[in-house]
Amino acid sequence: MAGGVWGRARGAPVGALTLTALAEGIRASQGERAAAPSKDPEPEPELEPEAEPGSVPTNPPAAQEPCSPPHAQDPAPGGPHQPPQSSWEEGALSDLALYTAACLEEAGVAGTQATALTLSSALEARGERLEDQVHALVRGLLAQVSGLAEGRPRRAALRVLSSLALEHSQDVVWALLPCSLPLDRAAAELWRSLSRNQRVNGQVLVQLLWALKGAAGPKQEALAATRALGEMLSVSGCVGATRGFYPHLLLALVTQLHELAQGPHSPDTPKAWAPSHHGPPLSHTSCTVEALKALLTGDGSRMVVTCMEQAGGWRRLVGAHTHLEGVLLLASAMVAHADHHLRGLFADLLPQLRSADDAQRLTAMAFFTGLLQSWPTTRLLREEVILERLRAWQGDPEPTVRWLGLLGLGHLALNRGKVRHVTVLLPALLGALGEGDARLVGAALGALRRILLQPRAPVRCLSTELGLRLPPLLDDARDSVRASAAGLLGTLVRRGQGGLRVGLRGPLRKLVLKSLVPLLLRLHDPSLDAAESSEWTLARCDRALRWGLLEEVVTVAHYDSPEALSHICHRLVQWYPSHVPSFLSQTQGYLRSPEDPLRRGAAMLIGLLVHHSSPRHISSDLLDSLFQGLGQLQSDRELAVVAVAQVSSQQVALLARAQGCGRGLHFPGFRPSPTHPSRPPPVYPDSPFQRRSVAGRWGCLGPG
Repeated sequence: MAGGVWGRARGAPVGALTLTALAEGIRASQGERAAAPSKDPEPEPELEPEAEPGSVPTNPPAAQEPCSPPHAQDPAPGGPHQPPQSSWEEGALSDLALYTAACLEEAGVAGTQATALTLSSALEARGERLEDQVHALVRGLLAQVSGLAEGRPRRAALRVLSSLALEHSQDVVWALLPCSLPLDRAAAELWRSLSRNQRVNGQVLVQLLWALKGAAGPKQEALAATRALGEMLSVSGCVGATRGFYPHLLLALVTQLHELAQGPHSPDTPKAWAPSHHGPPLSHTSCTVEALKALLTGDGSRMVVTCMEQAGGWRRLVGAHTHLEGVLLLASAMVAHADHHLRGLFADLLPQLRSADDAQRLTAMAFFTGLLQSWPTTRLLREEVILERLRAWQGDPEPTVRWLGLLGLGHLALNRGKVRHVTVLLPALLGALGEGDARLVGAALGALRRILLQPRAPVRCLSTELGLRLPPLLDDARDSVRASAAGLLGTLVRRGQGGLRVGLRGPLRKLVLKSLVPLLLRLHDPSLDAAESSEWTLARCDRALRWGLLEEVVTVAHYDSPEALSHICHRLVQWYPSHVPSFLSQTQGYLRSPEDPLRRGAAMLIGLLVHHSSPRHISSDLLDSLFQGLGQLQSDRELAVVAVAQVSSQQVALLARAQGCGRGLHFPGFRPSPTHPSRPPPVYPDSPFQRRSVAGRWGCLGPG
């Protein structure tokens, strides 16, 4: 290929007969040399290629490069015979490739196949490994195809590649892979030409799948295979050739994303996953994502791609810490919109659940967990086998595995529209509420909420079990846990509101009263999700217990109104006088919160509860403790907290004086007036921590 397959000027097309004669000449040369090796370095005249009439005469190969005599190390007669390497044979093969290219433009499809077979026959007759020669031919095509004119010459050259791939797909693929990283324009065109040929695209895709799975090469070859797959799958109609190994290819691409996410250069910006519309993709990750999208879209699963885009699934799929969440979203989208592949995918991932490779094993586990949402799919295995596997995951030392097992238990228990396996599910979910991993706690809270949404949910049982477990989660340090815990309480109240309305003093009512203070203070939570979840839950409590305080709850949530909070405290003291000491003790704990809005809200809530309370309902010891706690806020770093603490301290002092317990206490800033024996209402300054309204959250500006 030294002179270039396409470098010679073409005259009239050379027919296939000349090519065949040349190939047979090479065979004859090999036969004669095997019978009696010649010491003459000059080629025999009858083996020189002859031009047909009308063709451009060519220089003999011997003129291009001097012939080399046989080496002294050639085997002796009687031993294994190796045909001597000669430049004549190299030149003959170059001419053969040249003539093949020259005749292709006029030969058509049938002629292309005939000449390609002739070329393969000649290469085999030369006695060397054929794949080495195919590699040389493919590299020659790659070097010259970009210089060919558009139209018939370029199409003819691409037909040579397709014809070679028809008989030697593995050799063609492995010859192109080293040229595909990075993927230039010429290599991309060759991959797309293979994709358009329905007779070879399936074979080529299988070879790329093997390279991607790492069975036949290093990681660089897997990256090159990913690039090639992206080009091939982008051609319309190529995905149909994946029938029979579609699930294998899907799993391989998703696993490749996991390996890339765990690599040293995992993507952290949208550039790594955003679609590329101009030029080649920006990274291996984006190329893999585009290949995956093309695979799904070409199979008629465009809705899966859309769902992933809307849910942020692609961003999660390429993240180092969110990849498995992306896999779960992908599985859920396929359950909803691509169920025709679920059974094959489920069967293909089962062997990978015990893989020694972490990326393969965890990706398969996430897919397995997500596919448990499909009842027809889970019927491939007995439920006892699935439950045993999920219980084994619960005992794994890796939190990620326990998290996936917990999600799988929830999916399996709810995938038939009713709660099943309660004796296995509830202990696992309730036990996970004490885990240190936020994913496990969030998964347990989400599964418990879905259980409550099912018919005949175990409301009373969960009210009892959550009585001690749920209130601490309302003050958890993790924003997502606080929001989910408040939402679970709201769902529990909504399902059990019938029992609350008839005045049952059961575990649910106790749970609500124990959670009132955290919910009221979390209306000022720095996390917007936690604040909105608390507001929603208080609205459910207001409806279930018929408080009639919905307007006040919304006003406090969005405007931090002291007047609305005073009205709420007045009703609470009036309806639940025996719980007032508990309310105050809970609130006192928030005076040490690291969050300024919570410290301010707690100081205000204490002042308003004390103002509306009767002296006989609060002990002097509690008042002393409250006064000390508020006094410590006098030196707070936030001036708004200091101002509220001073006003609330005056209310505590007034109540203490009303009890006759004011002697011996020193209340800074408070001067009792004998002319005003009644307790005046507290007046608090406006809050600098008002939560944004819904209009502000969505970017809508107010009037003016």
